[in-house]
Amino acid sequence: MTLTNLPPSLIPTLSGEYYTDPGVFAQEQERVFEAMWFCVARASELAKPGAFRTYQVGRESVLVSRSRDGSVKAFLNICRHRGAKLCTEESGEVKRAFQCPYHAWTYGLDGKLVAAPNLTSMPDIDRTAYGLVDVHVREWLGYVWVCLADEPPSFEADVLGAVVERLGDVESIERYDIGSLSVGRRITYDVKANWKLIIENFMECYHCATIHPELTEVLPEFADGYAAQYYVGHGAEFGEEVRGFTVDGSEGLDRIPGVAEDQDRRYYAITVRPQVFINLVPDHVIFHRMYPMAADRTIVECDWLYLPHVVESGKDVERSVELFHRVNQQDFDACERTQPAMSSKAYAKGGVLVPSEHHIGAFHTWLQNKLDVGPAH
Repeated sequence: MTLTNLPPSLIPTLSGEYYTDPGVFAQEQERVFEAMWFCVARASELAKPGAFRTYQVGRESVLVSRSRDGSVKAFLNICRHRGAKLCTEESGEVKRAFQCPYHAWTYGLDGKLVAAPNLTSMPDIDRTAYGLVDVHVREWLGYVWVCLADEPPSFEADVLGAVVERLGDVESIERYDIGSLSVGRRITYDVKANWKLIIENFMECYHCATIHPELTEVLPEFADGYAAQYYVGHGAEFGEEVRGFTVDGSEGLDRIPGVAEDQDRRYYAITVRPQVFINLVPDHVIFHRMYPMAADRTIVECDWLYLPHVVESGKDVERSVELFHRVNQQDFDACERTQPAMSSKAYAKGGVLVPSEHHIGAFHTWLQNKLDVGPAH
């Protein structure tokens, strides 16, 4: 149920249960996170064969690793014997194979079963058929994207399409050469809020004048309440006195060479559903990945990416990092203040969106279609 008989300026939001009901969250895990392309690792973290990381994607633990041929592989992190979790650490490195700590079934970096106690006495076991379960994998922008679906949706339509929908073309993001940038800082946030509250917050700027004083100082147009994402191809312009995308507006770091003149001194924000935010400024890129853990808990991993020589030389990126770190804290605090109210009887039919937030309604419609429930009414 949603609010009805609203004046034309207002449209309804999702009702409160969408943010609190474990049943809704279970549907989202199955039909969204396990069905779509989901961004996990920075590819450079899997530097050599045997390097691995594990991630929670929907209800599954996914093992991502670098194989001997240099490609990235992804598997369900489950031993095929009795279902024990294969890798219990978040990250690490193996020399030649993954070995289950329960019964020592052992798998090559390609996922094939290579050894097990008494395996030679079981010649009828097909070592490929009883290998690890493959997960579809792609690399783009220097990140590893996985999809748990048997038949994944089009990466070009869903992921690249989100960029085109926002910027007008893929070339605009390729100029930032994100795959060649280096991680200058990573901060992980444990947010006690539903993942949709975080996405909705990122999509609008009606709140910017209220809770983001540093950001609106650098991007004055944000004080008017319209997010840059509201307009295709638009980048929010830096203030006249602002020299860089820093917490005090001071000079930034070395500009990314490929950035076009009309992209200079501008900020672009992109949402790639269901769990990626990409923020582009001339000298760095801020890349968020969300890992929804429960209806009321989301882990957010945020990378600040710079030109390699900026990171290697040890240049001070603190003022650059601090601006969006504060924005993140301000946003996540707001989401955590909102989460408890989602179960209030005052929000049983949801809330409302003002005109500068109406595009969030399209996100709600998209989600309802994914869950096959149709628009609420």
